[in-house]
Amino acid sequence: MPGTPFGVVHLDVAPVTSGLAIGSLVAGIASVLVSLLVICFGVAFVDEGGAWASGAFAALGLLAGAGAVVTGLLGRRQIRRPAAPPAVRFTGRGLAVAGISCGAAGALLSLLGLGVALLLALT
Repeated sequence: MPGTPFGVVHLDVAPVTSGLAIGSLVAGIASVLVSLLVICFGVAFVDEGGAWASGAFAALGLLAGAGAVVTGLLGRRQIRRPAAPPAVRFTGRGLAVAGISCGAAGALLSLLGLGVALLLALT
């Protein structure tokens, strides 16, 4: 403060990438990869019980996809929340959006792969 022996210091805290956004992207990518396993097991092993394996991996793909969507939405809310200057600001909106879209796509591909596996097993 001018004219006084006191000073006010505002420490500048660097923005931090949101851990929720990173986790959302990792879970979304895992969901897409697991959905590829669902499709491969359902198509390649029709006669050897591929529908069962496909169903097990479909459940895993759906859980990973749902987790990616939920953590992505929470990450976007964390990033959007305003913070006072001494508090930590979060970045990573693009990571959160990518995690949401990968998670939704992985869940849908898992359901589609399970449907194809069941259709092939019943015919």
